[in-house]
Amino acid sequence: MPSKKHKPEEIIGKLREVEIVLAQGASTAEACWRIAVSEQTYYRWRKEYGGLKTDQARRMTRRAA
Repeated sequence: MPSKKHKPEEIIGKLREVEIVLAQGASTAEACWRIAVSEQTYYRWRKEYGGLKTDQARRMTRRAA
């Protein structure tokens, strides 16, 4: 079964959702469970997309292609 390829806009939205859940006092594992990704994926996304806005991520992916 192939894994789902998330778009940069979706990733940034999910990272924001995790930030909200963590601010409410939940653990990282629970926050990752809520957005349906592994903790490893979350940390990789945070490293790559953390601090970016949606339009910045779009420009970044266009340059890479």
